[in-house]
Amino acid sequence: MHMLKKIRVLLAVLFWTGIMLLLLDASGVLHGWLGWMARIQFLPAVLALNAAVIAGLILLTLLFGRIYCSVICPLGVFQDAVAHVSVARKRRKKDRKPYNWSPERKWLRYGVWVLFVAALVAGVQVFVALLAPYSAYGRMVQNFLQPIVLWGGNLVETLFERAGKYVLYPRDVWLRSLPTFLIAAATLVAVVILAWRNGRTWCNTLCPVGTTLGFFSRLALFRPFIDTEKCKGCRVCEHNCKAACIDIDSKKIDHSRCVDCFNCLGACKSDAIHYRFAYGRKARTKDAATEGQAAGTACASGSGEGRRAFLAGTALALGSATLGAQGKKLDGGYAAILDKEIPERDMPITPFGSKSIKDFYAHCTACQLCVAACPNGVLRPSTDLRRLMQPEMSYERGYCRPECVRCSEVCPTGAILKITKEEKTQYRVGLARVNRDLCIVETQGTSCGNCARKCPVGAIKMVKVNPDDPESLRRPTVIEERCIGCGACENLCPARPVSAITVNGRSSHLTEESHG
Repeated sequence: MHMLKKIRVLLAVLFWTGIMLLLLDASGVLHGWLGWMARIQFLPAVLALNAAVIAGLILLTLLFGRIYCSVICPLGVFQDAVAHVSVARKRRKKDRKPYNWSPERKWLRYGVWVLFVAALVAGVQVFVALLAPYSAYGRMVQNFLQPIVLWGGNLVETLFERAGKYVLYPRDVWLRSLPTFLIAAATLVAVVILAWRNGRTWCNTLCPVGTTLGFFSRLALFRPFIDTEKCKGCRVCEHNCKAACIDIDSKKIDHSRCVDCFNCLGACKSDAIHYRFAYGRKARTKDAATEGQAAGTACASGSGEGRRAFLAGTALALGSATLGAQGKKLDGGYAAILDKEIPERDMPITPFGSKSIKDFYAHCTACQLCVAACPNGVLRPSTDLRRLMQPEMSYERGYCRPECVRCSEVCPTGAILKITKEEKTQYRVGLARVNRDLCIVETQGTSCGNCARKCPVGAIKMVKVNPDDPESLRRPTVIEERCIGCGACENLCPARPVSAITVNGRSSHLTEESHG
């Protein structure tokens, strides 16, 4: 194995392992150490307006090519793993030609890219989230691997409990959103099939981030080149190129699709392919010099493809940045308690730390990191087509505890700002509303007051049904200026299947004090 490939594989394994630990960390302990790995993903950096990360990734690509796709992007590394297994299988069957050169499908590649940029600018986040590589990978992990990890943890917890050790606690495993699950499944199947058959087809045809970085990798200072004097035309490098970007007939490499996997370097027995400085006169062969001059001429001219590609890539990077089924619980061991149903909300509820509903959905990539990290079962992907797969809050399984700021600690895009427990009190994400027709004070003629006792901010007051009767029952009323939308009242309301109190989202979340 070539030394450059060894280094690339080592770094890719380290990055992929870190991202996996980040996505599967139910405790939240690792986010302080590994959260930067999510923040340096390309699209999250664009939506977070993180100019330093964007500039760093573009500079990395201009220096070394699409290293990002082979090292930093978890979906890219996952495809490499699938492709590696596929190639090993083919070679066991004496197939020495796992890959072949294929021409660039420009109409599809750039058509998807144009649609992606248009969706990003127009705020159609469903399409953006569908194709964003980090988001797609996060959904796959959250829907398929995290449940297995949680089930394993619950099994260990059971074994510890039987041994009299109470060091762990069980976690609920449930299906948060059927549409998101199906989309994650379809994405997983598509990625695996494409990687199994053709290596990096997804990256070089459908992935908008790969296309964007491909604009810059054409001009990278260091790139692989074919020495035409040494090349014997054996096609070994071509058959080992999982990006299908080496054309031996013309002795050229499509650097916009090359992901710098370095498979070709170790495969060539004639020492005819090298990763080197692209513009030095002494270092390049005649054909390489011609290619480099053509790229420079195209970039210098107003009509050249290189210049158009560079400007288009800059426009995306900078322009866009400015714009389960649970078992039934029993009541006293006799009567089954009905599960809570999701009420109809006038407006969705987005997490504490989001500035507003509009701002949250404009920056969220639906990577599911906050959904996976939520310890209270409050966050789940939306099923509304306008914000499909993007998280929203609902209180059938728990409520947002005032001391919990986990989602704000893990969000890589700025959709949820990082806040402290004290700063959380400055947010008003929702407003509770009492439905008297469902309240057991009205329906059963009995006293309750559970919502008022459990409200952490004292936003619910019990008032007499009949003010003139000293023995009158009391029913809840909401003090609007105090309600923060945490959902404790809705979750803990004994009325079932629909709670007598429903929390509706607020369009703007920051209080006047926090603005000041």
